[in-house]
Amino acid sequence: MSVETRISELTREGEAAIAAATTSAALEDVRVRFLGRRAELPNLLRGVAELPPEQRGAVGKAANQARRTLEAKLEERAGQLAAGELHARLEQDRIDVTLPADPLPAVGRLHLITQTRREIEDVFIGLGYNVAEGPEVENVYYNFDALNHDPTHPARAWTDTFYISQEVLLRTHTSPMQVRSMERQPPPIHIIVPGRVYRRDSDVTHTPQFHQIEGLAIDEGITLTDLKGTLLEFARAIFGPERVIRLRPHFFPFTEPSVEVDVSCFNCSGGVTASGERCGICKGTGWLEILGSGMVDPNVLLHVAGNGYDPEVVQGFAFGMGIERIAMLKHGVSDLRLFYDNDLRFLEQFP
Repeated sequence: MSVETRISELTREGEAAIAAATTSAALEDVRVRFLGRRAELPNLLRGVAELPPEQRGAVGKAANQARRTLEAKLEERAGQLAAGELHARLEQDRIDVTLPADPLPAVGRLHLITQTRREIEDVFIGLGYNVAEGPEVENVYYNFDALNHDPTHPARAWTDTFYISQEVLLRTHTSPMQVRSMERQPPPIHIIVPGRVYRRDSDVTHTPQFHQIEGLAIDEGITLTDLKGTLLEFARAIFGPERVIRLRPHFFPFTEPSVEVDVSCFNCSGGVTASGERCGICKGTGWLEILGSGMVDPNVLLHVAGNGYDPEVVQGFAFGMGIERIAMLKHGVSDLRLFYDNDLRFLEQFP
């Protein structure tokens, strides 16, 4: 039998053995048997130099071709077996993802700021308000000009506000959505605007970033009495049904008249605790300041008068509160910075 004939036989035998292999281990045995160091085909290749010169070229070419053919067949079969074995493992090891974990994962919780925000939103949604959101990077026009801020107002200073450019800044309150919302729809309008705001403050009761909820109601015949009734319902829903509120004259650029709103202290009676001591929460006053508010200044409505907000026809009120402040009062948190320290010992107190 010639060498070329034997090479052809080995190729056929190898192809048949490869096709018959049903596992990766069996295929590896075939690889060793036909292409291993002691296999016949590699030995034929190594013996080409001993053949007569006229046979070396043909035999070497045939042997190399046989080796490449078997290697290609081995690689193809290995891919087929690997895919089949993976499919079999997936079928056998299928996991029922509907079963409860073991051990059960720890149950997460909403951050206290998020809890408080949602609680406040629920109160006003129940009163018929819609929730609106706006950009945190705001134009000077919406943040100051359209809200009746005087050009020399201290809040406009670069030392008080984070400016990106002369006309763009990080909003200092969620109030810009008053004008933006009135531009989008004619009256009546009843909205609250929750979101992050930014100011250059950092101490026990201030952080450079905090959260605020703005409220706006515009319609015909709205008065300061409607504002007081709305905020009384809010105070009782958040702090308890026995609470009362009081309004104190104040000044805000975009409301006239403007009032600060206090709620009766829920930790004492008239500034004195049940043990006869001076209340540390309200500092003996019997009242807690919770927000600022007032009737919308006609100058603000003039910016959107073309959309039906004629100050001679409609009027309304606006209010704004810090979510962190509401959370601090309700839960007795003494330092605003605790909300942002991410200390689990603090956060886990509010499930």
